[in-house]
Amino acid sequence: MNMSNIDPKVVDAFGDEWRTFDQSALPERDRESMFNSYFAIFPWEKLPPDAIGFDLGCGSGRWARQVAPRVGELHCIDASSAALEVARRNLGQFPNCRFHLASVDQMPVPDNGCDFGYALGVLHHLPDTNAALRSCAAKLKPGAPLLVYLYYAFDNRPGWYRLSWKMTEWMRLLISRLPFRVRYAISQVLAALIYWPLARLAAMADYAGLPVDLMPLSFYRKRSFYVMRTDALDRFGTRLEKRFTRAQIQEMMESVGLENLRFHDGPPYWCALGFKK
Repeated sequence: MNMSNIDPKVVDAFGDEWRTFDQSALPERDRESMFNSYFAIFPWEKLPPDAIGFDLGCGSGRWARQVAPRVGELHCIDASSAALEVARRNLGQFPNCRFHLASVDQMPVPDNGCDFGYALGVLHHLPDTNAALRSCAAKLKPGAPLLVYLYYAFDNRPGWYRLSWKMTEWMRLLISRLPFRVRYAISQVLAALIYWPLARLAAMADYAGLPVDLMPLSFYRKRSFYVMRTDALDRFGTRLEKRFTRAQIQEMMESVGLENLRFHDGPPYWCALGFKK
């Protein structure tokens, strides 16, 4: 199969990740809370009855599990056969899910045929993010919504915050190129020694009524250790990672024919919604 807009090593890495963290141990509280955060601006009320849509980069199927009961048909698309196998297993109870091994530029969904679509945490791991966004928009009916989540460039953070992130970037560049077992082991140490202590510190500050938004890893203060372990592997085990400002995301979305854009003002940054012209 010819899949051009992918990085094969990144695809393999995510296959390893979802086999390891298939989300079967994800606490239901986390599942609901994260889903509500990512889909906070999604216009469920605008979808037609028995809506047909796509989940690009479905991974383990953690979002599809929440979406499938609300729609008529959901196309779960991933370039990793290992990830798709996990998704099939996790979504076996939903007969309205269709599974496709394909990249964004080869989605086996008719152009102008979907009532909605979403790509969360996917497009920033592709060689050509703008082309991928265009491929997604092409599958939508006029007026249909597309929800995306792209890593932010800390454009709403102070300079010291951006600097602290840059100090960890060299670690990702090194760790992500190691064999899976090694990068997995390192990521779990980082989850235990950095993610968990900082998240608990933020939780205590939050409980005391102190501002926590700028505290490192405060996003995880209400998350389980399982989420931290998963995300540590995701963060430090992925070779290709891009980051975008809100303005850059808006420009890309408008350039592919999306309008009436809306951004979620809370974490995770940036979740953006647009409607096909």
